[in-house]
Amino acid sequence: MRIWIDADGCPRPVKEIVFRTSQRLKLPVCLVADRQVGRPSNPLVTTVRVTKDMDAADHYIADHLEPEDLVITTDLPLAAEVVAKGATGLNPRGELYTEENVRERLSMRDFLTGLRDAGVTTGGPAPYGPKDRQRFAEALDRLLTARLG
Repeated sequence: MRIWIDADGCPRPVKEIVFRTSQRLKLPVCLVADRQVGRPSNPLVTTVRVTKDMDAADHYIADHLEPEDLVITTDLPLAAEVVAKGATGLNPRGELYTEENVRERLSMRDFLTGLRDAGVTTGGPAPYGPKDRQRFAEALDRLLTARLG
């Protein structure tokens, strides 16, 4: 099992939680981004720098993940691909991606994109806060406890 992080937009607290978890459970982690990202001195944490092409990090992760892997991302098309390949996807707010909710979220994203294209202001996600951090840490713990027994 490897933990992949779509690091371009991943909040720092999420990465810190995953780094500590990697150290504690001896799990490999790979950060994938189109720019240099910081990583701890933990040899289990690696980085892959991809081109600045749109979705290059997402494509890299999708091409290299295995069914037993965990992918942390906010990118819905990547989450859909992760689920389709039998792997596990988790967002930084601690929500597990499933076939049903990924389809629903992709439809909502497309709807909101249409509204924005028509000039309607739709707003964005709420700022990432302490409750989100706690939900993520709890979800990661539950997920890994179930997987690693």
